[in-house]
Amino acid sequence: MTEATLPRLRVRYEDEVVGQLREHYGYKNPMEIPRLAKIVVNIGLGEALTEANSLDRATEDIAAISGQRPVVARAKRSIANFRLREGNPIGAFVTLRGARMHEFLDRLISATLPSLRDFQGLSPNAFDGRGNYSIGLREQLVFPEIEFDRIDKVRGLQVTIVTTARTDDEGRRLLELLGMPFARN
Repeated sequence: MTEATLPRLRVRYEDEVVGQLREHYGYKNPMEIPRLAKIVVNIGLGEALTEANSLDRATEDIAAISGQRPVVARAKRSIANFRLREGNPIGAFVTLRGARMHEFLDRLISATLPSLRDFQGLSPNAFDGRGNYSIGLREQLVFPEIEFDRIDKVRGLQVTIVTTARTDDEGRRLLELLGMPFARN
């Protein structure tokens, strides 16, 4: 890919973020510098057991949001209390890498999150201990790609940003430098 076709966030990472991370943490090897590995967008569908259309609608929503066809997640084991049998469809997810990942994160940071009602910033504590960050959104309508008139039901979704950082501090610093709007404590 040429410089002109690289996503804006990727160019920013290479031009600004790498140098700041190297200076802040004192990395000697360029492969030590944390970077984005992948982004997973997931919708869990408990109602898919009773409503067949809900799975189709959710996959359409994820495809519109991510620009990539989602995979249907199936139950790994049966749970009688939930009336769940092994192999039943229970969700849909998509894993973004490369240019699509950078474009999606750029849209999330610059368009989607600022459009949330009463948005005060994301919690800086939603890291998993290994530098990966998860965001839970209550409705898919916050994405500009979703048309309000075409949805059948408001569904929540989860966005997980996986980085190569070894610690939460490194992951938080990487995402802050990329423009993630964390709330101040």
